[in-house]
Amino acid sequence: MQPFTVKAIKIIQNIPSGKVMTYGQIAKLAGSPRGARQVVRILHSLSEKHLLPWHRVVNGKGEIGFKDDLSFNLQRELLEKEEIYVSPKGILDLQEYLYDPLYPH
Repeated sequence: MQPFTVKAIKIIQNIPSGKVMTYGQIAKLAGSPRGARQVVRILHSLSEKHLLPWHRVVNGKGEIGFKDDLSFNLQRELLEKEEIYVSPKGILDLQEYLYDPLYPH
Protein backbone atom coordinates (compact mmCIF):
# COMPACT_ATOMS: atom_id res chain seq x y z
CA MET A 1 0.00 0.00 0.00
CA GLN A 2 1.24 3.48 -0.86
CA PRO A 3 2.21 5.81 2.05
CA PHE A 4 -0.53 8.25 1.01
CA THR A 5 -3.15 5.49 1.23
CA VAL A 6 -1.92 4.36 4.65
CA LYS A 7 -2.04 7.95 5.97
CA ALA A 8 -5.47 8.63 4.47
CA ILE A 9 -6.90 5.46 6.02
CA LYS A 10 -5.52 6.42 9.43
CA ILE A 11 -7.00 9.94 9.17
CA ILE A 12 -10.42 8.63 8.13
CA GLN A 13 -10.43 6.02 10.92
CA ASN A 14 -9.92 8.81 13.46
CA ILE A 15 -12.79 11.10 12.44
CA PRO A 16 -14.92 11.21 15.61
CA SER A 17 -18.62 10.54 15.68
CA GLY A 18 -20.62 13.73 15.09
CA LYS A 19 -17.88 15.29 12.94
CA VAL A 20 -16.94 15.24 9.26
CA MET A 21 -13.89 15.91 7.13
CA THR A 22 -13.64 16.83 3.45
CA TYR A 23 -11.96 14.80 0.72
CA GLY A 24 -9.51 17.66 0.11
CA GLN A 25 -8.73 18.11 3.79
CA ILE A 26 -7.88 14.41 4.13
CA ALA A 27 -5.74 14.50 0.97
CA LYS A 28 -3.78 17.50 2.22
CA LEU A 29 -3.16 15.98 5.66
CA ALA A 30 -2.09 12.71 4.02
CA GLY A 31 0.52 14.57 1.96
CA SER A 32 -1.15 15.16 -1.40
CA PRO A 33 -2.99 18.52 -1.41
CA ARG A 34 -4.48 17.81 -4.84
CA GLY A 35 -5.39 14.20 -4.07
CA ALA A 36 -9.08 14.52 -3.22
CA ARG A 37 -10.03 12.09 -6.00
CA GLN A 38 -7.57 9.57 -4.56
CA VAL A 39 -9.41 9.82 -1.26
CA VAL A 40 -12.67 9.07 -3.09
CA ARG A 41 -11.07 5.94 -4.58
CA ILE A 42 -9.73 4.85 -1.19
CA LEU A 43 -13.18 5.20 0.36
CA HIS A 44 -14.78 3.33 -2.53
CA SER A 45 -12.36 0.42 -2.53
CA LEU A 46 -11.17 0.11 1.08
CA SER A 47 -14.01 1.26 3.38
CA GLU A 48 -15.37 -2.21 3.99
CA LYS A 49 -11.98 -3.89 4.43
CA HIS A 50 -10.75 -1.27 6.93
CA LEU A 51 -14.15 -0.49 8.50
CA LEU A 52 -13.83 3.17 7.55
CA PRO A 53 -16.51 5.63 8.66
CA TRP A 54 -16.98 6.67 5.01
CA HIS A 55 -20.18 8.55 5.82
CA ARG A 56 -18.15 11.17 7.72
CA VAL A 57 -16.46 12.39 4.54
CA VAL A 58 -18.13 15.09 2.43
CA ASN A 59 -17.10 17.45 -0.33
CA GLY A 60 -15.51 20.85 0.23
CA LYS A 61 -18.88 22.61 0.13
CA GLY A 62 -20.22 20.45 2.96
CA GLU A 63 -22.37 18.40 0.63
CA ILE A 64 -23.04 14.70 0.36
CA GLY A 65 -21.33 13.75 -2.89
CA PHE A 66 -23.53 10.83 -3.92
CA LYS A 67 -25.98 11.41 -6.75
CA ASP A 68 -27.87 8.11 -6.48
CA ASP A 69 -30.73 8.13 -3.98
CA LEU A 70 -29.76 4.93 -2.17
CA SER A 71 -26.21 6.03 -1.25
CA PHE A 72 -27.28 9.64 -0.64
CA ASN A 73 -30.02 8.59 1.78
CA LEU A 74 -27.79 6.07 3.56
CA GLN A 75 -25.06 8.67 4.17
CA ARG A 76 -27.63 11.21 5.31
CA GLU A 77 -29.22 8.70 7.69
CA LEU A 78 -25.85 7.71 9.18
CA LEU A 79 -24.86 11.35 9.70
CA GLU A 80 -28.20 12.18 11.30
CA LYS A 81 -27.79 9.24 13.71
CA GLU A 82 -24.66 11.07 14.89
CA GLU A 83 -26.74 14.24 15.38
CA ILE A 84 -25.36 16.00 12.33
CA TYR A 85 -28.09 18.07 10.71
CA VAL A 86 -28.22 17.53 6.95
CA SER A 87 -30.52 19.71 4.86
CA PRO A 88 -32.98 18.09 2.41
CA LYS A 89 -30.49 18.91 -0.37
CA GLY A 90 -27.69 17.06 1.45
CA ILE A 91 -25.80 20.06 2.81
CA LEU A 92 -24.36 20.35 6.30
CA ASP A 93 -22.71 23.21 8.16
CA LEU A 94 -18.94 22.76 7.95
CA GLN A 95 -18.36 25.50 10.53
CA GLU A 96 -20.26 23.40 13.04
CA TYR A 97 -19.31 19.85 12.10
CA LEU A 98 -15.86 20.00 10.46
CA TYR A 99 -13.19 18.06 12.33
CA ASP A 100 -9.62 19.32 12.24
CA PRO A 101 -7.20 16.82 13.82
CA LEU A 102 -4.61 19.58 14.16
CA TYR A 103 -7.05 21.61 16.30
CA PRO A 104 -9.44 19.00 17.73
CA HIS A 105 -11.45 21.43 19.86
